[in-house]
Amino acid sequence: MQTVLGAGGPIADELVNELHRNHTKDIRLVSRKPSRVNDTDELMAADLTDADATSRAVAGSDITYLTVGLPLDSELWERQFPVMMRNVIDACAEHGTKLVFFDNTYMYPGTPTPQTESTAFAPGGRKGRVRAQIATMLLDAMQAGRVEALIGRAPEFYGPGRTKSYTNSLVFDRIKADKRPFVPVDAHARRSLIWTPDASRALALLGNTPDAYGQTWHLPVDPDRQSYAQLIKIADEVTNRKTGYTVLPMLAFRLGRRFVKPLDEMYELLVRYQDDNIFDSSKFAARFPEFQVTSYREGVERILAGQPVDRPS
Repeated sequence: MQTVLGAGGPIADELVNELHRNHTKDIRLVSRKPSRVNDTDELMAADLTDADATSRAVAGSDITYLTVGLPLDSELWERQFPVMMRNVIDACAEHGTKLVFFDNTYMYPGTPTPQTESTAFAPGGRKGRVRAQIATMLLDAMQAGRVEALIGRAPEFYGPGRTKSYTNSLVFDRIKADKRPFVPVDAHARRSLIWTPDASRALALLGNTPDAYGQTWHLPVDPDRQSYAQLIKIADEVTNRKTGYTVLPMLAFRLGRRFVKPLDEMYELLVRYQDDNIFDSSKFAARFPEFQVTSYREGVERILAGQPVDRPS
């Protein structure tokens, strides 16, 4: 049995598809209101802030994937994420279940220095501090031998379907709607973006690779990093039209955050948009050289053309 905690999002759904295709048909989906991805999926409703419910959700699982996402709300993150992580660690320790944690990069410093798995945490805001806290909780439990686990860490998403990210909402969703895209802070800083189906395929592969445990892994990105200006140029070539773009400067966010809560929640993340963002996934590439990473050009083409996202592992 392999269990996905936080089922229902685009990362979790594609993870379930990949597990079903290549690893196991014995899958349990857990969320407040889970729904099947495959006919054989087992469903369990659970609130992961409840320790007993979390234990029941994990019971009987060989591997559990923690993919829970919360709305960008600092207070909510501070209140719920540490409780959920503690409950999941305790449940996995109780039942002898391996844990695969899907993490992000908010705890990293917002500098152009390349980010590796050994990059020290230096969060620049409340959400980053929460992510550092819960990652450290798991690392400490791993070091203490309480749980066999791994961390799969991803940078900002871009992708098809229901992918939620600033890149999708500000750039590609607007291009698909024949609107001028918005670029946060700097159009020419190089970005490290992960194609969401790649993140899910990589997470399933790590979870089913015994020697991957006890480590942090940067999930695979195309190393030919593109700026927003370059990505929009690719989009122009795909759509055969000249889109252009509008850069939203820091001042616009600084003023807007006073009145618009989503801008206030985004503000702490803006530092990573003003310089190159170099997320290094070479460790994963060296361990899994057969893994096919989606290029930025292919990703843009598939977003705008609405092509299917399945590809071989």
